[in-house]
Amino acid sequence: MTRLSVEMLAADAPEPITSAGHAQLGIAVLAGIAVIVLLITKFKLHAFLALTIGSLALGAIAGAPLDKVLLSFSAGLGTTVAGVGVLIALGAILGKMLADSGGADQIVDTILEKAGGRSMPWAMVLIASVIGLPLFFEVGIVLLIPVVLMVAKRGNYSLMRIGIPALAGLSVMHGLVPPHPGPLVAIDAVGADLGVTLALGVLVAVPTVIIAGPVFSKYAARWVDVPAPDNMIPQRASEDLEKRPGFGATLFTVLLPVILMLAKALVDIVVDDPENPVQRVFDVVGAPMIALLASVLVGIFTLLRPAGFSKERISPLVEKSLMPIAGILLIVGAGGGFKQTLIDTGVGQMVLEISEDWSIPALLLAWLIAVAIRLATGSATVATVSAAGLVAPLAADMSTTHAALLVLAIGAGSLFFSHVNDAGFWMVKEYFGLTVGQNIKTWSVMETIISVVAGGIVLLLSLVI
Repeated sequence: MTRLSVEMLAADAPEPITSAGHAQLGIAVLAGIAVIVLLITKFKLHAFLALTIGSLALGAIAGAPLDKVLLSFSAGLGTTVAGVGVLIALGAILGKMLADSGGADQIVDTILEKAGGRSMPWAMVLIASVIGLPLFFEVGIVLLIPVVLMVAKRGNYSLMRIGIPALAGLSVMHGLVPPHPGPLVAIDAVGADLGVTLALGVLVAVPTVIIAGPVFSKYAARWVDVPAPDNMIPQRASEDLEKRPGFGATLFTVLLPVILMLAKALVDIVVDDPENPVQRVFDVVGAPMIALLASVLVGIFTLLRPAGFSKERISPLVEKSLMPIAGILLIVGAGGGFKQTLIDTGVGQMVLEISEDWSIPALLLAWLIAVAIRLATGSATVATVSAAGLVAPLAADMSTTHAALLVLAIGAGSLFFSHVNDAGFWMVKEYFGLTVGQNIKTWSVMETIISVVAGGIVLLLSLVI
């Protein structure tokens, strides 16, 4: 980015709500993030409240009038929820349908029937990646843990040899591939194209998940050789069902949103004419909301009906799927409010100018900021939304592909070294029956490998596309 482009962006940027200089804004950012970190880690406050209070602290220390800070925060929260709230809700519905109908178990069992011996870790990473597309990370863990434990026990495999590939598949999808909340928020914040980000996200995800999953699991199994704990094998969702949906129909339903969004991106590249009727049709059917809505509606006939769900059971299922995401929506919304406060106080512009002065590549800067926030807060989502707000101005004069890579750099950084302040760390530890030290040597190292490998691939791609 040239000095001229920075000056042009500065001229076009909205007037900040404070006249604070770089030093004061820098202190305000550090203080705001410190408040968020302390409230989450020390006082165990919910991330929604922590982000809200941190935004107010940021504005106050930056010298902005609090009434304007409140307006900025509210505007950012509303815009973010409006942009991704429906997508998160539709994704939750699809995930619930997949789990309760036994469709997820059908995919798992079908792939495991074809796999065995040395191919089992590869089968696990494939299962986790497919299942992880529409599911939140925590839901994916709960869904796959019974499979991981049963496969390890029945096949006499090392728990880490089977578990690490499954966790890697879930984690990579969570951090890099929409329609997961983190990538969606980052896409919205930096104005990236969703289809291009999805395509590049899959491109980055494949080698990343191979290295962090099947390859790393060989070493993890040597470092931590533990058996599958008997007392942690929960009941599978489909054990109470008389019948389940077919493998092909289930797989089609899961992949339908991805197919439609990638088709839109491909048509946009090939046709490149907004007035062309074909492109206009794909602009509609490939829009994230329509793609996910189509998958949910198709799922009623391909997942629920074959599993014996009556019409009366569909509405309660949808209701149950929406209740757990209230917290996620609030965190994502508050993250959007924090992002808007950063921008309106002039912090985004400050980062833009500093990155020019320091000659740090924008993608590397985005990755480093996400890493720092991830280490401090333990939340990949908080790291993503906060980092996206800080580096959003850097995308102003980027190409479509580089804006998408900026999103992926943020997502990669948000996965760095999960440790004791991350809820996922404790979920994995308890389900696998590990000590804290064993969990750090396996799960935490795996997350770091994902972050570094994905970040490196993103930087390499930025040099050639």
